[in-house]
Amino acid sequence: MKKLFEKWNSISLILRIVCGLVIGVILGLVVPQATGIAILGDVFVGALKAIAPLLVFFLLISALCHAGKSHGGIIKTVIIMYMFSTFLAALVAVIASRLFPVTLTLADAATDMAAPDGIVEVLKTLLMNMVANPVSSLLNANYIGVLTWGVIIGVGMRAANDTTKKVLDDISNGLSQVVSWIISMAPFGILGLVFTSISSNGLEIFSEYGKLLLVLVGSMLFIYFVTNPIIVFWCIRKNPYPLIFKCLKKSAITAFFTRSSAANIPVNMKACEEWGMDKDTYSVTIPLGATINMDGAAITITVMTLAAANTLGIHVDFLSGIVLSILATLAACGASGVAGGSLLLIPMACSLFGISNDIAMQIVGVGFIIGVIQDSVETALNSSSDLLLSASAEFRQWRLEGKEIKY
Repeated sequence: MKKLFEKWNSISLILRIVCGLVIGVILGLVVPQATGIAILGDVFVGALKAIAPLLVFFLLISALCHAGKSHGGIIKTVIIMYMFSTFLAALVAVIASRLFPVTLTLADAATDMAAPDGIVEVLKTLLMNMVANPVSSLLNANYIGVLTWGVIIGVGMRAANDTTKKVLDDISNGLSQVVSWIISMAPFGILGLVFTSISSNGLEIFSEYGKLLLVLVGSMLFIYFVTNPIIVFWCIRKNPYPLIFKCLKKSAITAFFTRSSAANIPVNMKACEEWGMDKDTYSVTIPLGATINMDGAAITITVMTLAAANTLGIHVDFLSGIVLSILATLAACGASGVAGGSLLLIPMACSLFGISNDIAMQIVGVGFIIGVIQDSVETALNSSSDLLLSASAEFRQWRLEGKEIKY
């Protein structure tokens, strides 16, 4: 058994995931009634979601309880890059929607769902999540609360003795090891997740609402392969695409199939560890990115809102588009604190153009229909950008210090 496990680990994880993906598609087409296969995907995502809050919480405490050099400069750079990238994503979505306007045939769907009434409600949700009970934050995977209390407790624990700090280090290292075991089972999880999508929807999931999906996915790909490389080049001053594709392989693939930025936090942290990045930095920036770095969410909010405006014949000038981009940026940063994520923030953006909540919620219904693809690509962009921008900021610091950049 030990030799079999070692042989399994000797095969590239990417190759194993590709095999799981292909097998999942085949099984979904050939034996769609074998619903038991879907359990593999549920277990994989469930395990990642279960361990992620604990991992983030103890990594933050362990990192911040040690006095030493300040990492605030890198963290500040990452936050600026997160916000700029999200605004840029919304602006790209405005331009794409103007170049390729989309209109929709609306149907009654999701009209009974509650959505935030405005940016004030989103900000209130964020603030209340920050001060939520730390135990309930861990139980409910409220990452805003986990981040807040992890930082506060970590700073407070700087007064602890070395033995206590060592215990915290051991706990965080142990949790990291557990994560590596879970990630090694990713091929089976991907198999189950792909099987679920194919057996439930068939291959036609790739053709419904084609034009809308092309604008959404095209905008997301433009951000990842055009604008993000410019940001990365500014940081490392060398060809950005090797790092782009590394992050694509390390993070985007698993995020696409898990459709959960939270579940992908351990995956991103593992990649940071493999690249020799500073644990005190990435233990803050990676979970922070899962809550505020929402390029894909900003694109979804913007494109869907402008599709609603086009459908109703509402003219949106470019200046109004910029205002929408700013609103989408702020709303996207709060998407992790709103049940339903980016889709349920569409009505708030629609209100900017006087679109009624009934119509807006029908747009949300369309979003749920295309969510199999839209949400997967959105999560892949969001989560892989967390890794990409965190790594770029640290590599920038390495460059300024004259260190060799290796990943």
